[in-house]
Amino acid sequence: MKNVNFLIVLVCSLTILSGCSTKKVHVNRYAVADRRTADVAEIDKDIATEIKGNLRDDEQIRRFTHINVTVYNGAVLLTGEAMNDAVKVKIIEMARIVNHVKMVHDYLIVDYPSDNLSRANDRQITQSIKQALTQIHDLPNFDSSLIKVVVEQSSVYLMGRVHRDEGTVVINVVRPEPDIRQVIAVFDYID
Repeated sequence: MKNVNFLIVLVCSLTILSGCSTKKVHVNRYAVADRRTADVAEIDKDIATEIKGNLRDDEQIRRFTHINVTVYNGAVLLTGEAMNDAVKVKIIEMARIVNHVKMVHDYLIVDYPSDNLSRANDRQITQSIKQALTQIHDLPNFDSSLIKVVVEQSSVYLMGRVHRDEGTVVINVVRPEPDIRQVIAVFDYID
């Protein structure tokens, strides 16, 4: 009987104490599996929002470019089309000056903005790649949501915090996908 009473007191005490905790608990809502901390993921979201807002506020950039901004672990990936070299340089500099940006991967091309048909093709390729990545089952602690996939004019950009062997497998799974011009890995390697 003493053991049962002790157990009841212990459970009640733990319940009361857990309700009084002031420790802030972060839930990473950005992916099923994510090797970034919740704070880093939030900073990445803020970086992307700020860069996109700055680009949107510039009338010349808004009217004559098509820019994708992807941020992972402080690294900014810029893809798309800029109308000339001066605008391209301006976009890169606008990304570099944002707080917490560690590096900018410039894959902007000087060209007219892509058309809707090209963008629809890119979306199709993206979906195909994401589906192919879900078929990777032989890597321990790997989840396809660890990989950010960006497709621009049939070029595939892969981002994420991965081990080198994971990166190799991902690249080898993506390479044979149809209609891809090139695969560019901008991984943040853990090892």
